[in-house]
Amino acid sequence: MKTNAITHADQVTQSRDVEQLVVGRATSDGAGVKLTRVLSQSLQHRLDPFLMLDAFASDNPDDYIAGFPDHPHRGFETVTYMIAGRMRHRDNAGHEGLLENGGVQWMTAGRGIIHSEIPMQEEGVMEGFQLWLNLPGKDKMNAPWYQDFSAADLPRLVTEAGVAATVIAGESQGVSGAVTRDATAPIYLDLHFPAATRFAQALPKEFNAFVYVYRGEVTIAGTTVPAQRMAILDSDAQADGVVIEASGDARVLLIAGRPLNEPIAQYGPFVMNTEQEIYQALNDFRDGRLA
Repeated sequence: MKTNAITHADQVTQSRDVEQLVVGRATSDGAGVKLTRVLSQSLQHRLDPFLMLDAFASDNPDDYIAGFPDHPHRGFETVTYMIAGRMRHRDNAGHEGLLENGGVQWMTAGRGIIHSEIPMQEEGVMEGFQLWLNLPGKDKMNAPWYQDFSAADLPRLVTEAGVAATVIAGESQGVSGAVTRDATAPIYLDLHFPAATRFAQALPKEFNAFVYVYRGEVTIAGTTVPAQRMAILDSDAQADGVVIEASGDARVLLIAGRPLNEPIAQYGPFVMNTEQEIYQALNDFRDGRLA
């Protein structure tokens, strides 16, 4: 993994507060993969442009071994980040790749893609996250695209205090991430805190933002956020970013982006702007015209 020296630290004069703490819902998806749905459909408008965040973590192969057989998508992007384990993906365009520890797959479903995500291990820990990022209406029918990034491909920085940040998307502390998007301008950071450290991230005022703690606990503007909790950050116009503090070792995802402020119509793996577009997606899938 490539580590960058910090050219400048983000300056935050007032941190956003925590508006709400969210407990994820245990569920299963694919062929029975057990996971926690952290960001669900009820929060899509509040956290626009983000549609979903799933967290999965198990050392029991029965929880993940069947994976996610062939399934379709249209109208949004998926970002799969593997913390541990190996996942093979294939799609109907003939693409194939292997996600391993610390790797990311960024996929734009666009007008349509059918793919599978199958674990390539029969024992050990499988852990990671999948984030769904909406596309603006003008881009929903673009050609599909994806790219795999190994852990070594992802920009990384370490602050003077020793907080390590992997910059999957956007920019932090003068370091640009692996992916940029003009419409939603997502920021996606994986932050590893040693004990008694803090991290400041500047955020545009109009961005929606949240933090998900997956190890330890952190404090944001006086609110303690324990493990397996999502903290939705408020949109106070006076705040210019967020300051996250950790008294002990902790690991968190910090995710933010520019809202699209467009209608959201979702039916399973299809996310469009209108019900009519959803009917069209279903018809296209049924008739073999999805891609």
